[in-house]
Amino acid sequence: MKFMKIGSKPDSIKTDGNNVRYVENELASDITVNVDGSRFCLHKFPLLSKCACLQKLLSSTDKNNADEVDISGTPGGPTAFETCAKFCYGMTVTLSAYNVVATRCAAEYLGMHETVEKGNLIYKIDVFLNSSLFRSWKDSIIVLQTTKTFLPLSEDLKMVSLCIDAIASKACVDVSHVEWSYTYNRKKLAEENNGADQVRAAREVPHDWWAEDLCELEIELYKRVIMNIKTKGILGGEVIGEALKAYGYRRLSGFNKGVMEQGDLVKHKTVIETLVWLLPDEKDSVSCGFLLKLLKAVTMLNSGETVKEQLVRRIGQQLEQASVAELLIKSHQGSETLYDVDLVKKIVVEFMARDQNNGEIEIEDDEEEVREINKFPGILSEASKLMVVKLIDSYLAEIAKDPNLPASKFIDLAESVSSISRPAHDGLYRAIDMYLKEHAGITKGDKKRMCKLMDCRKLSVEACMHAVQNDRLPLRVVVQVLFFEQVRASASSGSSTPDLPKGIRELRSCGAYGSSRSVPTVMEDEWDAVATEEEMRALKSEIAALKLQEESGRRSVDKAAVTAISRVKSLIMSKKMFGKKLQGKGGGGEKNNGGGGGGGSDSSESLGSVTEEAAKTATPSRNLTRKVSVS
Repeated sequence: MKFMKIGSKPDSIKTDGNNVRYVENELASDITVNVDGSRFCLHKFPLLSKCACLQKLLSSTDKNNADEVDISGTPGGPTAFETCAKFCYGMTVTLSAYNVVATRCAAEYLGMHETVEKGNLIYKIDVFLNSSLFRSWKDSIIVLQTTKTFLPLSEDLKMVSLCIDAIASKACVDVSHVEWSYTYNRKKLAEENNGADQVRAAREVPHDWWAEDLCELEIELYKRVIMNIKTKGILGGEVIGEALKAYGYRRLSGFNKGVMEQGDLVKHKTVIETLVWLLPDEKDSVSCGFLLKLLKAVTMLNSGETVKEQLVRRIGQQLEQASVAELLIKSHQGSETLYDVDLVKKIVVEFMARDQNNGEIEIEDDEEEVREINKFPGILSEASKLMVVKLIDSYLAEIAKDPNLPASKFIDLAESVSSISRPAHDGLYRAIDMYLKEHAGITKGDKKRMCKLMDCRKLSVEACMHAVQNDRLPLRVVVQVLFFEQVRASASSGSSTPDLPKGIRELRSCGAYGSSRSVPTVMEDEWDAVATEEEMRALKSEIAALKLQEESGRRSVDKAAVTAISRVKSLIMSKKMFGKKLQGKGGGGEKNNGGGGGGGSDSSESLGSVTEEAAKTATPSRNLTRKVSVS
């Protein structure tokens, strides 16, 4: 730290312990100066020769009180005035970064200019600032911190702007010219290098060497320094982004962990909003994880929608860099759901919008119509799309555990990335299965929409094995999985799909979602119902036989396929015949009514494991169905 000593006489100002200070010499004091409750018994000549303010006060006071003046309100209080008084007496005064602003403001208040006397205190302080303190990195930061106490006078004296410009200029210096001390976490360098490179790297100056020292500034001053640095246009966006990240971690307790600890919430809100405002325009200048932490803080502090929209737009530009944990943004208090799914959907929509065709818009004045004249291809790479769709599948699996999550939000989020072709649907199947497990009361329509998102042809062998034994899935999906497993087995054994038995092709036509074939309502209900215990046992036995067959060399695949599908089809057809008979008994008022099939299983019941009572109730109707189908 740099300092300057002015004067040569010893300090002879004493105090009697009662806020009274006096100069110890042979001459009696002839003036008393009151400063914020402290009394200074001094002499007129040394003070009036350098202080225009005291000259004016003494000339305007009553002759009866000519020996006493009151200058309460002097910047810096009694301490700063005492420093100025010592200078007037020629006593030794030590100026440093900690007291130079207070002394400079007090000298300005007292009128200690060059016009009063050559080489006055203001002149000497200005020389010290420009030639010494503003050239020192850490002293400049200390000086800037002390200016806040003396606003607006320190601003009027341009001390704030001079400090900011000095700091910004230092931060933009080429790292090869940085020879002064600074604060930096050296562990980062050690982690990035190995072996002999560690010694060399430890001596190198990082581009963001200045970031940690600026974290000592209050947010208002910090904002002005960063703006000055950005205006110079020397440092890149990544360096400024690292500085903003360091400030957020230092100033916000718990921010690094994605939480906001109790404290001055108004101050925290100001810090967050300022950091968002200062974000560099360049893409990838800050990590997606840092942006999501900012978004979490904005949500918790209930900041304005403008700040939230700006973050959503930035995150959407680099969503492929995010992780599931970072996307789990808690909903604000009073919300029914645990996580803010709507906010994540906005981010996904922003990401998908980047892949839309961009166009130039031309407006014709006469007809006042807008038409698109040029189109350009989307800018998203296939790798980015696959990373995002995998991310959303994992996110869906996490939010599916929320018992209050509506099926509509789950489905809408899944559909927002439906245009991206997944190489495998195992992640989506896992998310759907998790939701069905946690939400037993889901309606049949929602379950149908949810399962329609999944392509059974893109399930792995392991996922298929799990799906055919999953009693939470509708029978339609189970049959589709079984069918495609048969197709896969046929293909692996050398058979071609067109040579599959006619029964399999018919079953696929009846069972596929979105089929154009007209299917009776009762049949639709049975397809969408959850498989009963008897049906699941039949499917499990067939898939087990298929698995055993694959292990033994995949012999007689076509015959096994015909057998498996015919058994499942017999169950479905018996249901259809039984449903028609019940319709006939019920009268014409219930024709083609989806709820009229008394023998169909109700998908609005619990989708977890079938209860013992439900199994007992379902078994007789299934047996009765078989009797009817045989007759």
